[in-house]
Amino acid sequence: MQATEAKVPGVHVLTPRQIRDERGAFFESLRTDLIEDIVGQPFEVKQINYSVSHRNTLRGIHSVTIPPGQAKYVSCVRGAFRDFVVDLRVGSPTFGENDSNILDADSGRAVYIPEGVGHGFLTLTDDTCICYVLSSTYVPGTQIDIDPLDSDLALPWGFSELPLISKKDRRARSLAATLKAGLLSEWTDGG
Repeated sequence: MQATEAKVPGVHVLTPRQIRDERGAFFESLRTDLIEDIVGQPFEVKQINYSVSHRNTLRGIHSVTIPPGQAKYVSCVRGAFRDFVVDLRVGSPTFGENDSNILDADSGRAVYIPEGVGHGFLTLTDDTCICYVLSSTYVPGTQIDIDPLDSDLALPWGFSELPLISKKDRRARSLAATLKAGLLSEWTDGG
């Protein structure tokens, strides 16, 4: 597995080594021992979610308050999507900055997202299926939703027509309003 740290500290893009032959391909999608070596802390899986979306669906920017916190390992099972992370850790040297990657089923590429970093995506194909491996279970009332079209974030989504967005995401607060509400975690040295 090849790991590359993104410009947002603690975020890693992981590309598996694939074994290909006339039958197709084989690769390890997730090895928590390797993830732990790369990120320098435990990654205990507590919940796995899938979302299936039509082309041009925008979901996010989502995070979880600390506590309980939630690290994510996001990959594409079918289709393709433009993945975004946004640093939401107050005091981080990259607070409010983002990083983007194309994740698709063929490459097996995945993104590890540490606690306190927001996540969102725009699907590029119909029937895109995304897998989220999570370090904590869903806890009602701990979700942080930030407007994915917040002009201060100015995320380069790359859509040419208005995307499909849930009412919840359309009504989400801006980053500035979320910060003012005191919902964001503090940066700790190293992540």
